[in-house]
Amino acid sequence: MSLRINDIAPDFTAETTQGTIGFHDWIGDGWAVLFSHPKNFTPVCTTELGTMAGLQGEFHKRGVKIIGISVDPVESHAKWKGDIATATGFSVEYPLIGDKKLEVAKLYDMLPASAGDTSEGRTPADNATVRSVYVIGPDKKIKLILTYPMTTGRNFDEILRAIDSIQLTAKHQVATPANWKQGDDVIITAAVSNEDALKRFGAYETILPYLRKTRQPGA
Repeated sequence: MSLRINDIAPDFTAETTQGTIGFHDWIGDGWAVLFSHPKNFTPVCTTELGTMAGLQGEFHKRGVKIIGISVDPVESHAKWKGDIATATGFSVEYPLIGDKKLEVAKLYDMLPASAGDTSEGRTPADNATVRSVYVIGPDKKIKLILTYPMTTGRNFDEILRAIDSIQLTAKHQVATPANWKQGDDVIITAAVSNEDALKRFGAYETILPYLRKTRQPGA
């Protein structure tokens, strides 16, 4: 069954480079990013894991844990971490899930049930669809899903930007326009009347009857 935004992120127990975790327990009361990889020791994914290591502090400031998953055993992850540090200059301090039986990849609908039950002998092309990012909220619901082709490295600055928007709009009755970033004006949602908008946000600009902009709350 396909996963959609606002579905509960499937829970699981798995071995990681930091020991056995129960996913929902590991998330706790905060936010999380789960990002998947088709194979260890592949060039694009090596740069991605290093980039995430370099951005870990930015995620931490937002109360977001990060966790990676690759369809390979944990022992292989430990060796890969050395290559990641060599290639990118960043040490991976966040956990990496070992999914050698493909259980998590199937649970998150990244691989079909017919994919078998072992990562042994599988090539990156066999696992090409294991290239997704999931942003998960404190309520354990999926807030964002992005899936990339193997040849296109992911833009994790965009993940941070999206998290900023999701966290802001969870607190206030606003939405964010195209290319929004921290400090930019926001959109007042249709659920807020003009009268309430004045009380909540003060002055605002009416561009169209259904498009009203105001300053970002708290900015």
